[in-house]
Amino acid sequence: MAASAGFDIAKDFHWLAAVDDRGQKLTSHRVDNTPEAIDDAITELRTIADEHDGVRIGLDILGGIAGLLTAMLLAEGFACVHIPGLAVNRARRGTRGGENKSDPRDAKVIAEQVMLRDDLRAVEVPEETAVELRLLVAHRTSLVKDTTAKVARLRDLLCGIHPGLERVVDPTNASGLILLGHYVTPAEIRRAGERRITEYLQRRGVKRTRAQSLADAATSSAKAQEVAVVGERRTAALIREFAEDLLAARDRLKAVDAEIEELVRSHPDGALIRSLPGMGATLTAEFIAAAGDTSRFSGPDALAAAAGLAPVLSQSGRICYSRGATGGDKALKRVFYQSAFCTLQRHPTSRAFYDKKRAEGKRHHQALIALARRRVNVLYAILRDRTPYRDRPALRHVA
Repeated sequence: MAASAGFDIAKDFHWLAAVDDRGQKLTSHRVDNTPEAIDDAITELRTIADEHDGVRIGLDILGGIAGLLTAMLLAEGFACVHIPGLAVNRARRGTRGGENKSDPRDAKVIAEQVMLRDDLRAVEVPEETAVELRLLVAHRTSLVKDTTAKVARLRDLLCGIHPGLERVVDPTNASGLILLGHYVTPAEIRRAGERRITEYLQRRGVKRTRAQSLADAATSSAKAQEVAVVGERRTAALIREFAEDLLAARDRLKAVDAEIEELVRSHPDGALIRSLPGMGATLTAEFIAAAGDTSRFSGPDALAAAAGLAPVLSQSGRICYSRGATGGDKALKRVFYQSAFCTLQRHPTSRAFYDKKRAEGKRHHQALIALARRRVNVLYAILRDRTPYRDRPALRHVA
């Protein structure tokens, strides 16, 4: 039988361990994360494969710091599988001294899991478009999180020196950020006056009606506050800096969204996934990045289980019941949940299904989860049959 090998992945170096079909150690040593060291390890693995009718290799991380190692192993034709870190942790804790963690121990556990299990996810060479989408989705998520944090910080600073302005200006809107990039404190707004502020906003591209409304609200709040707060000069400077950063972030986000839109259009599954109501370009990209090739799922139930949308069976002795899942891929679950939410106002069939679940006594969140689970079946069928979504007449529910 084939031997099994495991790589415990790290940034600077990996640890390689290999065992035969009886679990006897064949090798265990450090492999630097360099082409030369990985090539030497590949030569060693070839020798092991020749002596033991092949070798199957387990990796506990996909992509990122494992990118070079994975690419070189796949280029040499090795059969690689993914062992999730949680599985490695649980398997190690079930052995003697399980609390003790080390790279050699984890690598050996990975090799042993490869030897014992035949249900592990195969690692394959990913499509270029899918990899680019995964990178762009991660970058977009980082930009959104950073933007959200800066908006919260800006609001906090503005409320400290000019709470009236904080109530009337929306820092998630471009016009509000343009105003805050120049006018912040009550004194400077009073000095400028409504006419000058309106002209400034219009020069920066804000429409006249919106500019007048914003300038009027800003001057009204400034006239209502005569007191100057200690430290407002420095606080105002920070607010202007945040406002400019957020305006630049909006442009970066638009550019990333345009790239995502183009890549989704060129992906073989992009048009099919987008045909499902509620699946815009961003959610489609997030689904492709999280799910990868859906052919690895045996059916819609397997896809729903991976997303944490399928009921979980709990059985022990005479006790047997189903409960909601607490695990699963959170990114994948978010795609189905968010897309289900987006259809409530724009897709009659989805709305009818949601209303039916609500009439059955389910809460809003429960009804949305039920709708998300139903959409898993529909999307899996779309990709399986290579047929775009075709709507059916909405279900009529009689209360």
